[in-house]
Amino acid sequence: MQKMVVTQRECPARRVPSGDPTTIPEGQFITINQALGGNYTVTFQGNMLRIDGTDADAIGQEPEVLSFNDDGSGQVVEDQVWKALDSVYDPEIPISLVSLGLIYSVAIDADSKRVDINMTLTAPGCGMGPVLVSDVKYRVAKVPNVTDVHVELVFDPPWSRDMMSEEAQLEAGLFF
Repeated sequence: MQKMVVTQRECPARRVPSGDPTTIPEGQFITINQALGGNYTVTFQGNMLRIDGTDADAIGQEPEVLSFNDDGSGQVVEDQVWKALDSVYDPEIPISLVSLGLIYSVAIDADSKRVDINMTLTAPGCGMGPVLVSDVKYRVAKVPNVTDVHVELVFDPPWSRDMMSEEAQLEAGLFF
């Protein structure tokens, strides 16, 4: 799906595979290489970058809407954190990290409003690990009242397809 577009506004992005944040200025030519799981992999000035689907309007695409109601309590709502996590998709197969069973735990510190997440990867050597971690941080930070997101990659217990939801197994063609 290679397609050249011009950025419509300043656009946040993350480098592949490091996940380091960067910004693409307005009015720049970029090439969209892939659109999967609501996110875009693009090339800009020789760098491969990932643009979150919630910022798709910056590259002339239909943005993914991820909205949360602030209940006014000033607290982080755990269900909203899980909704944000469920909106992050594996970059190679369009199945959410939650459905894949990659999110092991979520802990919210009510005082600091920090969210700590333990997650894993489908394979320990997955080169997209840092990008997935940055995707998780970016999406969870959109939840009202979240001030900090910390993601720890853990590999114990090792991930297996048994951790996937039945729906994810069906979607991936793993049910026989």
